[in-house]
Amino acid sequence: QVQLVESGGGLVQAGGSLRLSCSASGSILSIDDMRWYRQAPGKQRELVAGISSSGNTNYADSVKGRFTISRDNAKNMVYLQMNSLKPEDTAVYYCNADLFPAYARQSYDYWGQGTQVTVSS
Repeated sequence: QVQLVESGGGLVQAGGSLRLSCSASGSILSIDDMRWYRQAPGKQRELVAGISSSGNTNYADSVKGRFTISRDNAKNMVYLQMNSLKPEDTAVYYCNADLFPAYARQSYDYWGQGTQVTVSS
């Protein structure tokens, strides 16, 4: 059973930092793109950052210069370092991975359960 599990969320004051982690576990052949999404109440889920298997990254304009996505391919981990946090960053953050389960014939998108990030003003 392939699972993604996020950790590192919490309550932080504006201007502070948090580091989110996502661990992919189970029988996995390979992981392609890994991404972080977030969803605030009443808003659409949005892509925050993505990283390819080779390390190419992309970011939403709203987080450029403040957030950094990285991955550890050997550990099947992806991270999101969040600095200079703002109240508008408050959301549930979800890890997403495009991966091949072991012995699968195609790739699938997997999602974590999400971790709450709350930034107080």
